[in-house]
Amino acid sequence: MNSETSESGMTSLNMNGPGATGLNGNVVHRVAQKAHETVDKLEQTVATGSERVMTMQEEYGSYAREQIKAHPLSTVAGAFALGLLLGKILR
Repeated sequence: MNSETSESGMTSLNMNGPGATGLNGNVVHRVAQKAHETVDKLEQTVATGSERVMTMQEEYGSYAREQIKAHPLSTVAGAFALGLLLGKILR
C-alpha cells in the first residue's frame, strides 16, 4: 500500500496507486457482494410476508362481510357501543 505523510506528521492512505485494487478492492467487493445477497434475501422475505398479509386480509375481510350480512343489527349495535366506549376513554 502506498502512503503519504501529511503536514501534521500523520500517515494517510493513497488509494490512487497500483495497490488501490489489491487487498482493499477485494474486501470492498466481498462486502458489496454480501450486502447485495442480504438485500435479496430481505426482499424475498418481505415479498413472502406481504403475500401472507394480503391473504389474511382477504380471508378476514370475507369473514367480516359474511358476519355483517348475517347479523346487521347486532353489528351496528356493537359498533355504536364500541364508539361510545372509545369516546369515554379518549375524552
